[in-house]
Amino acid sequence: MWKRAISLIVVLSCFAAASASAQSVVPDSTPAISPAKPGLFERVISSQKKNEEALDVYQRLERLEVRKNGSDAAPASVRIARVIPSGTGMARIAVGPDGQPADLAAYRAELARLEKALALLINNSRSQREAVEKFAKKKRERNDLIDATRNAFLFTFVAREPRADRMLSKYRMEPNPAFKPTTRFTSIYTKVRGFVWVDEDAEQLARIKGEVTEDISVGLFLGKIYKGSHFMQERYEVAPGLWLASFSQYDFDGRKLFSGFSVHERTFYTNYRYIGPPKEALLAVRKELGLADLGKPGSAAADP
Repeated sequence: MWKRAISLIVVLSCFAAASASAQSVVPDSTPAISPAKPGLFERVISSQKKNEEALDVYQRLERLEVRKNGSDAAPASVRIARVIPSGTGMARIAVGPDGQPADLAAYRAELARLEKALALLINNSRSQREAVEKFAKKKRERNDLIDATRNAFLFTFVAREPRADRMLSKYRMEPNPAFKPTTRFTSIYTKVRGFVWVDEDAEQLARIKGEVTEDISVGLFLGKIYKGSHFMQERYEVAPGLWLASFSQYDFDGRKLFSGFSVHERTFYTNYRYIGPPKEALLAVRKELGLADLGKPGSAAADP
């Protein structure tokens, strides 16, 4: 449960950055300060939703670095995986540092497992129906949470900052005191603040950096994420009009039952490539398995 809460803070705060800015809800006594173009944030919202939908049809490589302490220069462990949308979530298949299978037999076994799941899904197998329903429910909940963020935060323009050859607009993000949470998860919004950067020319969310301002209870109060935990995410254009995460980091401390925990993870996302909805993904996986049968890994890692 605490892992889900961490994920919500990181991911949903990204949604909040786009969504809440659309209305810029500010108390009457406080004028909004924003040089944004009229309708900019409505278009940022639209772009953000399309970006999230694209994750269902794009595969990628993920490099997850886990540290014992956030200040550690070297990670304690590194896990690299090829991440493929399965129609009911994401399949993660371990690969080596070069993105190629380190153990071809194990890699092929995982790919065959994905092929079976995709085939059952396409054939509307009873065994997959519950997973499909759960996945659809999660997407509906995600959309509801996106809508809830429209009033969750106040945004104040801070400055314009360069990133490579682009210019980003930086906004301060603070909880809106008028916002009334309707669920346990929307209550997280009242305990998060930070900054967001928007590429106004592309009308896309480019970066978010935030921190937890109050302890967050999770798992029916059986655990907590402590005040001072923080997170950030960078997003870049990976295809025309499509901006997806390139890097995320979170450093969270808390308590689960009667023991403390510390999570310090950095994830690098690369090699995004379109693989398509389940029917197209199944054909791609079957083609690759055919190559693997001949002792050839084929496109085991996505092309840049």
